[in-house]
Amino acid sequence: MTTTNLVHTAGNQALPLDDDLADLLDRLAGVHPGIDLMREGIRLLALDHHDTDQTQTVIAFLAGSSDGTDILTALAHLIARLSNADTNPSLRTLPLDRQKTAQHHGEQAQFHLTDDWLHQHASEASAAIDGV
Repeated sequence: MTTTNLVHTAGNQALPLDDDLADLLDRLAGVHPGIDLMREGIRLLALDHHDTDQTQTVIAFLAGSSDGTDILTALAHLIARLSNADTNPSLRTLPLDRQKTAQHHGEQAQFHLTDDWLHQHASEASAAIDGV
């Protein structure tokens, strides 16, 4: 006997964004064209219809990859790059102590954002979808 899962919407369409995510995306608007592209990518991922395999893969590539091939790791490296005067010439106009402080905090952000523990829950969510 086939049962109907009553949590699905008509045509199995994605639900609208929840208020927290919609508000966050709105507050990120206009900072930089790159941030706007990320906002639109997040919106697309949230509203697009995914099958279970694609959902599992997207979650893994957002933050749950076992080898660091995910968006969270890419953001960690970007933060380290932007906070380092060697790779971001705009910081070279700052006093040396501020350059070093910014670099230190960027390196700490990269270290913590690439920690396996931070990726664990997304990895486990992805695995659960995959039946692992």
